[in-house]
Amino acid sequence: MKTSQFNSFFPHEDKIIGYNAYKNDFTILDPELYDLYQAAAREDIDELQEVHPDFYAHLTEKGFVIPADTNEIEKVKTLVYEIDQKNNNVFHVIINPTMNCNFKCWYCYETHIKDSKMGEKEIEKVLNFIFRVLNQNDLEHFSLSWFGGEPLLYFNKTVLPILEKVSNVCKEKNIKLHSDFTTNGLLINQDLLDKCLKFNVGHMQITLDGHRERHNKVRYISKEKGSYDEIIKNIKLCLKNKMSITCRLNISKETLEDIDKIVDDFADLDTEERNYLNFSFNQVWQEKEDLHEAMLETMSYFKQSNFYVSYNKDIDSVRESCYADKRHQATINYNGDVFKCTARDFKSENKEGILLDEGMIEWNEKFDLRMNAKFKNPPCLECKILPICNGGCSQNALDNMGKEYCVNDFDESKKLEIVKNKFLVAIS
Repeated sequence: MKTSQFNSFFPHEDKIIGYNAYKNDFTILDPELYDLYQAAAREDIDELQEVHPDFYAHLTEKGFVIPADTNEIEKVKTLVYEIDQKNNNVFHVIINPTMNCNFKCWYCYETHIKDSKMGEKEIEKVLNFIFRVLNQNDLEHFSLSWFGGEPLLYFNKTVLPILEKVSNVCKEKNIKLHSDFTTNGLLINQDLLDKCLKFNVGHMQITLDGHRERHNKVRYISKEKGSYDEIIKNIKLCLKNKMSITCRLNISKETLEDIDKIVDDFADLDTEERNYLNFSFNQVWQEKEDLHEAMLETMSYFKQSNFYVSYNKDIDSVRESCYADKRHQATINYNGDVFKCTARDFKSENKEGILLDEGMIEWNEKFDLRMNAKFKNPPCLECKILPICNGGCSQNALDNMGKEYCVNDFDESKKLEIVKNKFLVAIS
């Protein structure tokens, strides 16, 4: 037997916490037991079986001690393959009805194209593609996401016709339909929500760039009129209609200054409405200063105020891998160009495929490169948290192809902080 590559240990109160990243499980040890483990690990871990057979059995069950001939990297590869490549009963399509937007946020990486929209021909191709997917024998779940640009700009002309037809076919074939929007939230109204709820739209992600004053400097209807109060009103309308909302808080030094005040603007929500709301903390990529500690403090305040919160650094990049990592996923732009990732621009020269008239996708070499981008980075293969990090998403792997990299800056303390945060969430 041998000790796993994926073991981490850290003190918590008067105990030592052990974590195995492949098993994704914790154990809580008395310091004396941890000392016993360390002594055996330095010499011969099998000696522990004679000294303390129950403890040895526990470590084996939890994955801290494994057979000597185990290839742990191959086990992680198999896990990733099962999640990202083999799962045929789920398919996820993301559609950009337009690349136009009614806001012009400073940090947006997208090139907004005025008058860009799906024509009838593109809508027909999209439907042909989706119907092909829905005809797969083993499909059980179909997810349809709306992105852009601002997708609600063309809700009635583009979104609704596709959504209605797809919903009807899913009902006929007993396929569970899930649909969601990434939207700035300005165009939401009761009529739109009635139509959304009729056709299985269950979730919207809506962004706030700080509290009122800061938000209105970034996201405004005109320079004289901000959008904060209108968006808050529309989020509350969604919650009253039992629409799940992720309120994405874009964090920079400027937004952190008074972001706690957002809590006051949602203080009137009742318990049921709060159950449909989650505040997601995300540091904007242009912000170079590490705001981790300040964000944790702010998140604590939101939690104490009885709101659900999440943090983009808490994501398990393997078991909760990015949609773009999955083979059974496609992002279709308004003009028929096909991509995987939505966190980059949608320039035609970067497309990974094209939607054909008969409703098939002709993928190019970029798609194959993405699907095989993982497990090429030597530092990842030696890392304790490979089974939960794996070098980030496939886009991280592509962006760093041919060079050694670490999404945690080769900083072991940052990696351990990820493990600690997982434990604190597990016991909270």
